[in-house]
Amino acid sequence: MSMEINNTKMSEEISEERSDDFPVSDNNVTLSDNNNFSENRVFDDSKIVKLNGIKSQGLNPYPYNFEKNGDIRDILEKFEDFEKNEGLTVRTAGRLYNIRKHGKMIFADLGDQADRIQFLLRKGNLPDENFETFKNLVDSGDIVGIQGELFRTKRGENSISVSEFSLLSKSLCALPEKFHGLKDIETRYRKRYLDLIVNAEKRDIFVMRSKLISEIRRFLTEREFLEFETPILQTVYGGANARPFTTFHNCLGQNLFLRIAPELYLKRLVVGGYEKVFEIAKNFRNEDIDTTHNPEFTMIEVYEAYRDYNDMMDLTEGLISELALKLTGGYEVKIGENTINLRSPWKRISMEGALKEYAGLDVFAHSLEELKQIAIENRIEDYEKAKTYGEFLALLFEGLVEDKLINPTFIYDFPVENSPLAKNHRSKEGFVERFELFLNGWELANGYSELNDPLEQEKRFEGQDKKRKLGDLEAQTIDYDFINALGYGMPPTGGMGMGIDRLTMVLAGLESIKEVILFPQMKRED
Repeated sequence: MSMEINNTKMSEEISEERSDDFPVSDNNVTLSDNNNFSENRVFDDSKIVKLNGIKSQGLNPYPYNFEKNGDIRDILEKFEDFEKNEGLTVRTAGRLYNIRKHGKMIFADLGDQADRIQFLLRKGNLPDENFETFKNLVDSGDIVGIQGELFRTKRGENSISVSEFSLLSKSLCALPEKFHGLKDIETRYRKRYLDLIVNAEKRDIFVMRSKLISEIRRFLTEREFLEFETPILQTVYGGANARPFTTFHNCLGQNLFLRIAPELYLKRLVVGGYEKVFEIAKNFRNEDIDTTHNPEFTMIEVYEAYRDYNDMMDLTEGLISELALKLTGGYEVKIGENTINLRSPWKRISMEGALKEYAGLDVFAHSLEELKQIAIENRIEDYEKAKTYGEFLALLFEGLVEDKLINPTFIYDFPVENSPLAKNHRSKEGFVERFELFLNGWELANGYSELNDPLEQEKRFEGQDKKRKLGDLEAQTIDYDFINALGYGMPPTGGMGMGIDRLTMVLAGLESIKEVILFPQMKRED
């Protein structure tokens, strides 16, 4: 719908009472008896009537395009030099919020993806029938295009005096009631589109996430890393200890698995001759859903030839510190009650040393039976699976230390039992060169000096396969093609994997992964 209005210079200052809440739409029109809709729809009956009223006037409520000469943020910047730009004609579009009717004047807020601005319609500036059409048939939630002149109200409100407007999309669903908005968490996650419409601060989270991914790419490409894509559907899953999602490919007549990590394919690329590679990957793990886990998640994996786990810790620290400064303007973030400092340098401590420092426990000073009793006394689950000192070290670290690591801390030198893809430690028997980065009690990144001995890799895989056959559903399978790839020779390599979702949580100061995933996995309502 396009209604052109002849604009006249405003002869008086205009002022009005504003509210940032969303009003209930005027629903004064009676629904005709012959309108029947599916019970699954949430259309507002009165809006259907208004839609029919617009069509009855020969107007198209869903036109094909609209030419803008600027976004709302661009327009607001022009008010910084108002003496120069007063009366300037602008043309923009967005969603209607908070329509306020004052007799012969209608104020409304127009919002796009970045900002909002007030505009004014005056009855004396357009034909009566057009004013009445807007007044009676246009609602909050509708998408419109406007053209008009810049002015300020008596109270100094930056505004647009409209000389032309076009209805670009008639909304058929009512926005949340003005005093309560959209507060229900489950509804916000299930109907993220509605959450983004009415909660502008939630849009900002995903703007940050988008910029974060762009900055990661910039950081790595400036250091001559190459970005590649590896298979999501895999014949053999690997690269992490996790349960996969399984599907069946009809043409091949075989099971395939959604990848749990891109690791083994990226290492194949290093074997093939690429020395610096990375992938920002969607991964899938058939695991529990909680505040830090979603079965579909995003991570970055990075591999660099001729480097080791010390270099990967340096890379990880430099990347996150730079992201914090660029995206938040500083190094401190607040997550719940915790204020976290991301400025370098970060603490680095071995797993064995961390257990001594934070829990006062020297694993190797106790017998295995004593370690079992310590696990039981501290109500640590799965203690019965631990059979060796290395397994108890990892188990007790997870149960007694992880949640105490608030400021960024690299935990390094893991037991070989739970690190089948990491290289044996150069000086510690029974350990591998592996690190994990912890922050706010969460694991954020994981890295190795990558195992490149094909015979040792085969031995490690066989050990994992035995665990899997004994009932450990998260143990890794044997990937013989990857073993053969290593047989052609992979140079010394450092690798790192980091969760994009959790990193966004950190920089945005959020405590639930569902707040940073646009459409988190949820159980069907039925």
